[in-house]
Amino acid sequence: MFKKILGTIICAAIACAALTGCAGSGKKKVGISMPTQDLQRWNQDGSYMKEKFEAAGYEVDLQYAGNKADVQLSQIEDMINTGSKVIVIAAVEASSLGQALDKAAKKKIPVIAYDRLLMSNENVSYYATFDNYKVGQIQGEFVRDALKLDSTDGPYNIEFTAGDPGDNNAGVFFQGAMDVLKPYLDSGKLVCVSGQTDFDSVATTKWDSATAQARAESIIGSYSNKNIDAWLCSNDSTAQGVVTALDSSYNSAGRNGQWPIITGQDCDIVSMKNMLAGKQTMSIFKDTRTLAERTVIMVNDILAGKTPETNSEYDNKAKQVPSYLCDPVFADINNYKTILIDSGYYSEADLA
Repeated sequence: MFKKILGTIICAAIACAALTGCAGSGKKKVGISMPTQDLQRWNQDGSYMKEKFEAAGYEVDLQYAGNKADVQLSQIEDMINTGSKVIVIAAVEASSLGQALDKAAKKKIPVIAYDRLLMSNENVSYYATFDNYKVGQIQGEFVRDALKLDSTDGPYNIEFTAGDPGDNNAGVFFQGAMDVLKPYLDSGKLVCVSGQTDFDSVATTKWDSATAQARAESIIGSYSNKNIDAWLCSNDSTAQGVVTALDSSYNSAGRNGQWPIITGQDCDIVSMKNMLAGKQTMSIFKDTRTLAERTVIMVNDILAGKTPETNSEYDNKAKQVPSYLCDPVFADINNYKTILIDSGYYSEADLA
């Protein structure tokens, strides 16, 4: 009789772990799939989200895919098979996870796309992100205002470096910026000497700094003694590549010591140090703490049987995905202390 009762208890425990993801703890499991640890922002997003979910009482399965779509697919399938009740995904490649999304749907596991929209599949429950078109707008407006395009004659020379073509956001960022700056390109007040102004020409695979640097070096070589007045970069890793390329050229090319206006995004520590050194002009701050908190709220609502709050929707080419957009802001030399230091995002020592 004792063995029979013990066997029943063991079977019940196994069933609990398999069906609820409690793993013996009584906690529901949340899977978090991040694309890479190579970029500072994804490390911060992953660790902060893990902290917030654990504080809310969840067990967390956090995995990084090393920027490999096949690895991410395998990791997500493992999350499905080991009892995750909701899966949060920042995709390596926006359209590569259909197989995993279909499996999640069959097991009735909701999927939240995190800051990168999952494309071409209807099994995306929600999208938590920042207003990515606005990110590009802010970058374009910063260049417009810094060059005083509405009150000076120009012409001013500008180049563009965009992000990964496999990341849906990259095109959105670029479009937001170009919608601001195209009228000045059309009028001749802005001149792109390289002629590279379409997304396909300026995209940077995997947002890779070395790739951005190599392309920038090629472009700089065509400028002879002309100044580059602005270089619109969609994020900090690409801006860092451009800064590295400009650093050696502008130290030796005798271009009046004039450093271009350079935009970025993410407020990475390296880029903030470049900003303090006068080599990057601004960076979009997308406070991952805000986005992580919003994602936790979404998961809480989902698992409580409620409909999460949304304020927009995005077309992923298979459906209109209910979305929540957080607001981005920019940091520059004038306001970075208020936005980054006073808020506790960084300490003074981090940027020393």
